[in-house]
Amino acid sequence: MVSSMDRTLGVSATQPEVKVRVRNLNVYYGQNHAIRDASLDVEKHRVTALIGPSGCGKTTFLRAINRMHDLTPSAKVTGCIEIDGVDVYSRDVDPIVMRRHVGMVFQRPNPFPMSIFENVAYGLRVNGERSRDRIADVAENSLRRAVLWDEVKDRLFESGAALSGGQQQRLCVARVLALRPDVILMDEPASALDPIATVKIEELIAQLREDYTVVIVTHSMAQAGRVSDRTAFFLDGMIVEVGPTNQIFTRPKDKRTEDYITGRFG
Repeated sequence: MVSSMDRTLGVSATQPEVKVRVRNLNVYYGQNHAIRDASLDVEKHRVTALIGPSGCGKTTFLRAINRMHDLTPSAKVTGCIEIDGVDVYSRDVDPIVMRRHVGMVFQRPNPFPMSIFENVAYGLRVNGERSRDRIADVAENSLRRAVLWDEVKDRLFESGAALSGGQQQRLCVARVLALRPDVILMDEPASALDPIATVKIEELIAQLREDYTVVIVTHSMAQAGRVSDRTAFFLDGMIVEVGPTNQIFTRPKDKRTEDYITGRFG
């Protein structure tokens, strides 16, 4: 939201709001300095793509946003990550509570070993929801938002593992949506899928930006070009360049970005 002070300073009322603000982020795995002084503004209701060669730090950066490195004994994180102005690494922030607001979709679909319905309802139950009607409504709405309801409505109590790979990935998205997150992180969500399933995931991402802030790691520059509003190029643990996707792909400012985009390395 643009404040009166912003207007006084001449900031446009249409300027995108920053949802996630990363400043001077460093991530270490033991002696390995995986992310080096990375800073990035992730705009609200936009899709931000993280691109770069394998091992450049994209996934490490993504996982830092919802404190997944807390689960790795050798990992150390310094710097600041704020979501809506709140430092997610503050001692006052419960990482479990925080992850309800920052959902994660992984590279390979990982449905729970339970029914389609219970995959979506599970998080609600864990968080204390007891109303069957409420759970049913949220599950249906989440499956609809994930563009899966019409395909599974007649077999909700069959195993989620019986779905195709693309359907499983959309089920995982529905599971995230059920908790009503503010931010959705996606780590190469279509890399294990066939082209038809990939199109459905990309169409879903385009719809999600209406209500969510999305950050996606992708090795496919074509995919980044299709689904993202902004793109950040990573190299050797550093953010080399970030900007509107069209600019990054057609008029990059850094020669390293241009070399990667044009296929000279990576």
